[in-house]
Amino acid sequence: MTARLLLPGLTLIGVLLLLPFTALAEAPETVAAKPPVMAKTQMVASANPYATDAGLDILRRGGTAVDAAITVQLVLTLVEPQSSGIGGGAFLLYWDDAEKKLLSYDGRETAPSAVDGTLFLDKDGKPRPKGEAIPGGQSAGVPGVIRMLAMAHKAHGKLPWAELFQPAIRLSRDGFVVSPRFTYLISTDRHLKKFPETAAYFFDAKGEPVQPGTLLKNPALADTLEQVAADPEAFYTGPIAADIAAAVRHAPVNPGKLTAADIAAYQPKLREPVCLPYRVWRICGMGPPSSGGIAVGQTLGILEGLGIENARPASAEAVNLFAEAARLAYADRATWLGDTDFVDVPVAGLIDPGYIASRRALVKPGAVMPDAPAGMPPGARQAYRTVEPSEVPATTHFSIVDRWGGTVALTASIEDAFGNRMMVRGFLLNNELTDFSFAPEDDGKPVANRVQGGKRPLSSMSPTIVFDMEGRPVATLGSPGGPLIIGFVAKTLVGVLDWKLNIQDAIALPNLVYFGGKLILERDSVLWQQKAALAAMGYTLQEGSLASGLHGILIHYDGKGGRSLEGGADPRREGTAAGD
Repeated sequence: MTARLLLPGLTLIGVLLLLPFTALAEAPETVAAKPPVMAKTQMVASANPYATDAGLDILRRGGTAVDAAITVQLVLTLVEPQSSGIGGGAFLLYWDDAEKKLLSYDGRETAPSAVDGTLFLDKDGKPRPKGEAIPGGQSAGVPGVIRMLAMAHKAHGKLPWAELFQPAIRLSRDGFVVSPRFTYLISTDRHLKKFPETAAYFFDAKGEPVQPGTLLKNPALADTLEQVAADPEAFYTGPIAADIAAAVRHAPVNPGKLTAADIAAYQPKLREPVCLPYRVWRICGMGPPSSGGIAVGQTLGILEGLGIENARPASAEAVNLFAEAARLAYADRATWLGDTDFVDVPVAGLIDPGYIASRRALVKPGAVMPDAPAGMPPGARQAYRTVEPSEVPATTHFSIVDRWGGTVALTASIEDAFGNRMMVRGFLLNNELTDFSFAPEDDGKPVANRVQGGKRPLSSMSPTIVFDMEGRPVATLGSPGGPLIIGFVAKTLVGVLDWKLNIQDAIALPNLVYFGGKLILERDSVLWQQKAALAAMGYTLQEGSLASGLHGILIHYDGKGGRSLEGGADPRREGTAAGD
């Protein structure tokens, strides 16, 4: 049952969440920077004030960055259900300062064992429109978040697992204040009402979306979280798993093939991080099945030597260099990247300095490349067909630093806004299978990211940690945004590392992407002052919302053994940074 109450008076957090809609909408009219948040010992930067505050409280009680990450993700399941949750997947990058070791945890969803490359083909063998395939059971993969977080907690947690669930359980039972952005996203979605349990939660008896200022409760989620708090395996075996599988198989729209056995068989993976040098830093991210670490690193590697550090931010010169470097990285992403358990991905070749230098040589400053083809990296054995990125920008990212120097960058998703729109036991299921390429072959050649049973779909999620020459972490950041995540993260890194901006100003820099033969610039941003110069270079220009949701923390060292933290939250969304 859903409980709602329109508050006669709002707490401070409610006032913050009821800011004018233009400040919280997915595509704001303007992006105004604000000062970064400063702290000395510990910090959380996340997509929602409730989650930030809950994570910081865990740190204050002696929890590690991983402990706080678990709490933040659980609270986001409730307050930001359109973006991530326990019905989806995540990638976690963690720096263990005591062990001086970087670890990457893969909690990406897997395809049901019974599916193959025909999953999203119509009766004539043609790929279906993605919009038709998203809602319902067919698009759901096995959720990976809970087992991945349990795996990381076993290795790096200090507080009891069950204790980390209490903030989300309390909020689910007592309610949270609905924000204007929350209501807006519900009101603009055309699929939520197709599923009775989902509609009952997000809409009232008259069919109106839950309104800003409403105290929204989710007792069904509280019950689920209590079971998983007692034992994380409760999510993957028994009634919860059975209900997920049954909902998928009997979906009123696009029934799928997910089984309880698929859910029970899921395993998170500890992967090798991908690290590339950039000037005097080392940029580290997730390897396959995420393309984020490779593509962000390639973009920066191509930029190194092109002089972007001498270009003025938001200048035509900077836009040109960034756009051309990113085009080459995206071309390699679309051709070579996939789940390494199923396809041969030449990871070492893609990040080889000599190969990146050869890609850089293709960039002609002040001009647009007629074509930005994929390269042939060293060690590549099989050429795959290029496919366009297909992810939809509905994801979340949070960064955390604890008092011991433990550092988290975690990006999580249920893929589309509100996932596949199916709610089970108080949480939404993902539609991550639509991150696969719908066509298994192109011109007789296999597509690396084709659908296969048990496979993890390619992702652009880019949790990133940057290290200095002494091996110390100096930044943790990431963003939602589907395939645009790569560009959002790389842009922010250029702002911080090359242009020496504070984290908040770097996040607020206008976004851009070259896609479909057009250079898309963030709507109403200062980039449009360069319209004439960019058109003269040969670009076809288009405006777009390009609404990132990047959150990050910089770590500064004073040379005397001390440090300070600088946090930023994307002004395009409703996130916050807070610390001590």
